[in-house]
Amino acid sequence: MSYTIVYDAAELVVGPANDVSGGVDAVSVTIEEGSVLDTRSDAAVVIEDGEVAEIGASDELVRQYPIENAATAVDAAERCVLPGFVDAHTHALFVGDRSDEFEAKLRGQTYQEILAEGGGILRTVRNVRDASEEKLRNRLLDHLDVMLAHGTTTVEVKSGYGLNTETELKMLSAIAGGDDGHPVDVVPTFMGAHAIPEGADADDYVDAVVDDQLPAVADQGIAQFCDVFCEEDVFTLEQSRRVLEAGAEHGLTPKIHADEFERLGGTRLAAELGAASADHLLQSTDWDVRALLEAGVTPVLLPGTAFGLGEGYPDLEPYRKRGAVPAVATDFNPNCHAPSPGFAATLACVGMGMTPGEAILGITERGAAAIDRNRASDGAAGTAGTLTVGAPGDLVVIDGPSHRHLPYNFGVNVVETVLKSGEPVVSRHP
Repeated sequence: MSYTIVYDAAELVVGPANDVSGGVDAVSVTIEEGSVLDTRSDAAVVIEDGEVAEIGASDELVRQYPIENAATAVDAAERCVLPGFVDAHTHALFVGDRSDEFEAKLRGQTYQEILAEGGGILRTVRNVRDASEEKLRNRLLDHLDVMLAHGTTTVEVKSGYGLNTETELKMLSAIAGGDDGHPVDVVPTFMGAHAIPEGADADDYVDAVVDDQLPAVADQGIAQFCDVFCEEDVFTLEQSRRVLEAGAEHGLTPKIHADEFERLGGTRLAAELGAASADHLLQSTDWDVRALLEAGVTPVLLPGTAFGLGEGYPDLEPYRKRGAVPAVATDFNPNCHAPSPGFAATLACVGMGMTPGEAILGITERGAAAIDRNRASDGAAGTAGTLTVGAPGDLVVIDGPSHRHLPYNFGVNVVETVLKSGEPVVSRHP
């Protein structure tokens, strides 16, 4: 019998302490620090065949699974063990440098103004179109190395820097290559409706996405989700509906960028279509949040984007009064160059007022829900982003005795050890 054991953990975070999905049957609660997490002290976790086999008191599990017989044994004394981080929203496949746009924003230019001048997404589109698939794949692998070092074991990566059939397929192929060539599980999303190409008419371009890109993407068989940027001066509500409904007809689960700058009704569309997630939500109202939660759509908040743009953060009150915890993701992209879920958790706490426990759930179990990696919606055994029995053997050991140290120590990377399916893939333990 081959097994991995992580033992003597000062704290082991198993997953949610209760239902935090905020669905129609959820009970309104006042969330206090610690109440959202199921944690164990002086604990151990055993992984067999890539899945969590046992969790419990360290002394007891060490007797059952002797350290000297383990294929891998990790001493987690005075440390916290967390589920592997699930980053549910990224644009991590890109090439080129847009650091000058960071400076332009500091001088007062807005995101929309930079885009209107041919910068932003359109600038990255030009770079990606010129790059070979090999260059794109290698760049993604570089980014995955950084993400893994910061504890990410599953990540969603979108296309959308192609805006034509050839380049969108090239991006998705590079994403699949990154998944094959790296320990991190990469979940591919098609986002041909990320922006309107230079010189194109919006309706004509939507026709191209629906009639040309989506059939080709479906034939390729890589993408699992279809996303759209429902926003003023990008895609209208009806254009977004066309894209997502066509994607669903081709077997792609809907996702949506909604309410980032203007409230156009993208949350209502997500609820109506049963999307896996609605993301950004900076302008969403209490009514919008209620509609998402009652429809079983996972809200994904991206505090790094608000931080980078100097915008206000989402209001947590609509979630709090429904006993819900939203997912938290990095939105890692050339405009938000922050691939660390730990930093996203810090911003969620400082900028939005999340408790550390909520932020941890946001980057683990809630993130898994946003990309349909929770095998059971009620948090039953086997759910990704948890360390419940039957869950993937993906975990992170941090240099700190509790989960609070992840958002608290925001100036350094506190991740020491990462296991993927029970195998060590990062080890910085002294």
